[in-house]
Amino acid sequence: MTGDPATRDPAPTDTTPLTVPELSLVVLVGVTGSGKSTFARTHFKPTEVISSDFCRGLVADDENDQSATPAAFELLHYIVGKRLARGRLTVVDATNVQPEARRELVALAREHDVLPVAIVLDLPEKLCAERNAGRKDRDFGPHVLRRQRDQLRRGLAGLRRQGFRTVHVLRSPDEVAAAVITRTPLFNDLRHETGPFDVIGDVHGCRAELEQLLTTMGYEIERDGAGRPAGARHPDRRAIFVGDLVDRGPDTPGVLRLVMGMVKAGTAWCVSGNHEAKLNKALQGRNVRLNHGLPETMEQLAGEPEAFRAEVARFIDGLISHYVLDGGRLVVAHAGLIERYQGRASGRVREFCLYGQTTGETDEYGLPVRYPWAEEYRGRAMVVYGHTPVPRTEWLNNTLCLDTGCVFGGRLTALNYPERTLVHVSAARIYYTPAKPFPAAAVSGLAGPGRNPGVLDIGDVSGSRVIETRYLPRVGVREAHAAAALEVMSRFAIDPRWLLYLPPTMSPVTTSQRPGTLEHPEQAFAAYRADGVSSVLCEEKHMGSRAVLLVCRSPDVAPARFGLPAPAAEAAPAGPAAEAAPAGPAAEAAPAGPAAEAAPAGPACGAIWTRTGRPFFSSALTASLIDRVRAAAEKAGLFAELGTSWLLFDAELLPWNLKAGPLVRAQYATVGAAAAASLPAAAAVLEQASARALRGLGVRPDDAAAVAALLGRTQARSANAAAFTAAYLRYCWPTDELAGMRVAPFQLLASEGAVYHDRPHLWHLDVADRLVAAAPDLIATTRRIAVDVADPASVAAATQWWQELTDSGGEGMVVKPAANLTRNDAPVQPAPVQPAPVQPAPVQPGPVQPGPGRSGLVQPGLKVRGREYLRIIYGPDYTEPANLARLRQRAVGHKRSLALREYALGLEALDRVARGEPIWRVHECVFAVLALESEPVDPRL
Repeated sequence: MTGDPATRDPAPTDTTPLTVPELSLVVLVGVTGSGKSTFARTHFKPTEVISSDFCRGLVADDENDQSATPAAFELLHYIVGKRLARGRLTVVDATNVQPEARRELVALAREHDVLPVAIVLDLPEKLCAERNAGRKDRDFGPHVLRRQRDQLRRGLAGLRRQGFRTVHVLRSPDEVAAAVITRTPLFNDLRHETGPFDVIGDVHGCRAELEQLLTTMGYEIERDGAGRPAGARHPDRRAIFVGDLVDRGPDTPGVLRLVMGMVKAGTAWCVSGNHEAKLNKALQGRNVRLNHGLPETMEQLAGEPEAFRAEVARFIDGLISHYVLDGGRLVVAHAGLIERYQGRASGRVREFCLYGQTTGETDEYGLPVRYPWAEEYRGRAMVVYGHTPVPRTEWLNNTLCLDTGCVFGGRLTALNYPERTLVHVSAARIYYTPAKPFPAAAVSGLAGPGRNPGVLDIGDVSGSRVIETRYLPRVGVREAHAAAALEVMSRFAIDPRWLLYLPPTMSPVTTSQRPGTLEHPEQAFAAYRADGVSSVLCEEKHMGSRAVLLVCRSPDVAPARFGLPAPAAEAAPAGPAAEAAPAGPAAEAAPAGPAAEAAPAGPACGAIWTRTGRPFFSSALTASLIDRVRAAAEKAGLFAELGTSWLLFDAELLPWNLKAGPLVRAQYATVGAAAAASLPAAAAVLEQASARALRGLGVRPDDAAAVAALLGRTQARSANAAAFTAAYLRYCWPTDELAGMRVAPFQLLASEGAVYHDRPHLWHLDVADRLVAAAPDLIATTRRIAVDVADPASVAAATQWWQELTDSGGEGMVVKPAANLTRNDAPVQPAPVQPAPVQPAPVQPGPVQPGPGRSGLVQPGLKVRGREYLRIIYGPDYTEPANLARLRQRAVGHKRSLALREYALGLEALDRVARGEPIWRVHECVFAVLALESEPVDPRL
């Protein structure tokens, strides 16, 4: 049987649905032997059921040890609390016939803002006794069963009063057998609705402005027989109202008629505001204070027909506190909502949604002082709200207030989601004078106190963290790795306001089995073929230092866009370079020459930083280089075409010794010099000994053979050392300030309001070629060749191109999906930002088909390095057969995983920059990339 205890013996049906909210605490109630555990096993997942018997066994190794009951329930409550905190439906399997036992569970549900549900198995006492008699572990007397049944009977009628929102009672085995659990989403759960949406701020009776705003956004106003607006419809979008439709304005009935029509037609949703809550009480005849515009609303409604007033009462009474939409990415609540209340249902959640959080104090106008919850918000979901009027909208920690005081003479504002663009219409006049003056004329002023964008909180990045991105669902960062990154970031990195992005590591191809070869293009082409990528682009890999360049169009961009000091306020710092020179051929070294005076802050017109966020040069040299790149970009017309005041490039900085000079001298030149000094001399001595053996001058045959073998190895080592020296010298040449320096950009990462990882790589290289044309003495060309991996002739041509490139001294090439960002499960669009006007260069990337056994993000690039270049990485003698055989055992799986995770974090950081999110949100991803670099992986890969 379902429902209240007073309802008995419903007409028999095949099944009886028992509704249970998807997020709730389900409490099974029944005497021992009533079948609670069997019911739980039948209708719920094993992980959802927390049994008192099981907890008793955990703490006492005996599920029937009654002396362990207090500890068992302490454990049960702890586990239940942890599950509810994570938003998991939880079932408590215990007798729960005592009121105090149920009271604790109801309190636990309220603590976590979930709905408590009681499912009562009120089966005949005789049946329960028979079941217990058949169980050896139930050796208690019949008085226990009678006592439990008496307790159940006495408490059954008061379950709802005790706090259970839903009560289901089953009184016979047939009813139990017919029961079917139906999980229902909460009213606030619209996660399946993905948009696009238009979120509209507080209207407060301003019907004319609402009509104008809807029309501006492309909605068609629908009118009733009297010509009044009674609905609105957009061909592609739906509206969400943040509440406070009523009071203070000139036409509350008109606003209600329009919004109710939209909600009824399914073209809009609306949450309750505090003014609707108060109006609801007034319409119900309850005692409320008639102030803050309510008298005007009641007077306006009095002029409407009774049927309309009744419809208004039903509409307002049915409004809920908040909505969670788009898979949990968007939350709309009238006064905002902290993360742990999102998607929950309780009185305090509704209270927060309607009124926000206050300090308990009042200001000089008698209004409550609002607690700045948004300053501390760190949630994944975007929270859009109203309630407190602000002169202009301002993003704060992924939250946005849309109440721009239309009724006070300000504006009515809407947010287009997911585009994150704003639409405003100005109020026709001041309709209501607030108790606290509203600066309607200061629309360009600040919205109020917020977090200093130049200050990062250590809590944003410390400890173990999981970061959600659009590209990989969850990227984890370990506490130890975060601590290492914090050390580097706090001591050596450039000003964090510049640091929008760190480039990801890149994986090499799997090992080639060709004789004398460790890496070969055929493995790259095969990998992309397996991933379903048919068109790739092979790009020349410059042997230099990876660099990110942020180039501003003018000095005033730095303070205006990035919050950095104006040029006059900056002084070039002195002192040695912040960068140290860790050991290892792949490690970063301190800059040499012009970079020796590297400074922690960049110049006013831009910045240049390394893969670990450290500065390359002194402020003066950085300013000179940025100015040259800026002039090239201006000449190429990039700023104008993209409609931006800044550009962010991924590039290589040449020559290699420009940054790695100390590393070259200490780790490479010394090896080459020592080999050049010792190995030829040793070979000469061995040659003399070998000559004596050949002339038969008292040398035994075995010794002669040993000398000949040693001579061969020494000569080979000498040749290898010479090849090693020649290899690294190819990438070193003298520079004097900018003279001799080259910049090789290969990707335009972002500009104001836009990202470009959805543009094909040929488009990016076309942008780079325009820079080359504008400054050929500074900007280096990146050679490339397009390949169809399914065409043997195309693959052969690309392989020959790579061979010629490496034979002539090139490092190698990077093979990339021609389309750039690529998935082999489903296409992923970058997070919505303002589109750039530049048209992509003509390119026809091949279709992406799922590869066998693979799904998800495809590697953004695979590097294929040349035979001679790899001597720098693996040592002069790596080509010797024994060494090469050992190196073929290298594993690239961890490196591939690391590359994908860093790539996803980098893209997410750029998306957040383009959306104008606060610096802590950007740095959450940037910092994580640096932290992942602490993972143990072979640095030679």
